[in-house]
Amino acid sequence: MIKNPKLLSRTVFVSGNFNVLHPGHLRLLRFAKECGDRLIVAVQSDRIAANGAHIPEQLRLEGVKTNSWVDQAFIIDEPVTEVIDRLRPDIVVKGKEHEIRFNPELTILEQYGGRLLFSSGETTFSSVDLLRKEFTETNLQSILIPYDFLDRHSITQSKLANLVQQFSFLKVCVVGDLIIDEYITCQPLGMSQEDPTIVVTPIDSTRFVGGAGIVAAHAAGLGAEVQFFSVTGVDAAQEFAREVLDAARVKTNLLIDESRPTTLKQRYRSKGKTLLRVSHLHQRAIDAKLQTQLLDRLAAALATADLLVFSDFNYGCLPQPVVDRIAALAKEQGVMMAADSQCSSQVGDISRFQGMDLITPTEREARISTRNHEDGLVVLAEQLRQQAKTQNILLKLGEEGLLIHADNDIDQTWLTDRVKTLNSNPKDVAGAGDSLLISSALTLASGGSIWEAAVIGSLAAAIQVGRVGNTPVQRDELMQELT
Repeated sequence: MIKNPKLLSRTVFVSGNFNVLHPGHLRLLRFAKECGDRLIVAVQSDRIAANGAHIPEQLRLEGVKTNSWVDQAFIIDEPVTEVIDRLRPDIVVKGKEHEIRFNPELTILEQYGGRLLFSSGETTFSSVDLLRKEFTETNLQSILIPYDFLDRHSITQSKLANLVQQFSFLKVCVVGDLIIDEYITCQPLGMSQEDPTIVVTPIDSTRFVGGAGIVAAHAAGLGAEVQFFSVTGVDAAQEFAREVLDAARVKTNLLIDESRPTTLKQRYRSKGKTLLRVSHLHQRAIDAKLQTQLLDRLAAALATADLLVFSDFNYGCLPQPVVDRIAALAKEQGVMMAADSQCSSQVGDISRFQGMDLITPTEREARISTRNHEDGLVVLAEQLRQQAKTQNILLKLGEEGLLIHADNDIDQTWLTDRVKTLNSNPKDVAGAGDSLLISSALTLASGGSIWEAAVIGSLAAAIQVGRVGNTPVQRDELMQELT
């Protein structure tokens, strides 16, 4: 049975003066948007509005256009009934106060089967635009440059700035698990009377590209030329990721596995706190055919690459034979390599990425890989270095900052230092490790030392945790902090 196309795309129409978009307007527009698929708003001209227009029509129109629920807005200089007759929207929404009044729109709507709805929206929806600011505003006021660390290693801010400028000359390959992060903002309703459960209602959702995808987007935002390799399902999440990465100037190589979904992680949040996480994923390894396709595509890209980054979440994109073969290809081409292998359980081993120039595990991931839960941090880092045969380790310590375990080329000893946490007021720590990984690796690939890489990586992480959700760090943001 073929569905009526009109039912698949319902148009909703709202009209008014809209002098100032106050909370009442936001509630009405939110309600109207929820009634259909496309919201059209007609702003009455200065002539039609007469004494009701306190602000010039163009300014009133611009105010309406900035609202996230509005798909189209324009000025009308004719009776609203004529506009409705011409556009023929499926639904016309008016405020609840109009329900007991005469509504001339009703006659036109009845002629072609449209509906007239009355509502002033619900109070729970009045602040959605304000809630969305959580995802668009960045708090960089609490970031501090680690001057004591810079002094210890004779690092100048101008040298760091020059290194960041060099990122634009690099060609980077990123391979790993693509993740879509969805933040679902909820309004708390109270406690269930049947069982001791908190009850919420979702009022908005915002999606971001995460996992290895955001690592690639960070690299592009920092100025590098980036190719991204991953495996996805055939679904809306895959389409979303492709659109976002294309907009971020990342060249995508997404292999399709119809037997798995594109990994989707949902966070249900209320009042700035995460209440619940739900993950939609498969963790089995990709099949032999996909492994061959991935290797073939990467082999071609590595011929001209400066840096290869593994971003592993243990969801099956990087089986061990694939990792070993990719690393061998990169080594043959003289490509610098960095890796991160994140795990939320006892599954995961960063040391399976052998011979890297840089690895960036958390303390917990290092202890899982080495099965060492007793020794101090320096002993732990050295054990992991030997096990992974890596050159440099940036050990992530959460609120305690970053431990650097670095090779001394002069006498082959190993040196250790620490960069403290640079953002004293983080908004969302998710994604800090991804920004640290890529910005530190880019610094090394640009000729910087591990100490310089640690500072630039820590600054990128400080910028990232200053906002909610995974938004690519931009080179200008780093330059602003350094200059």
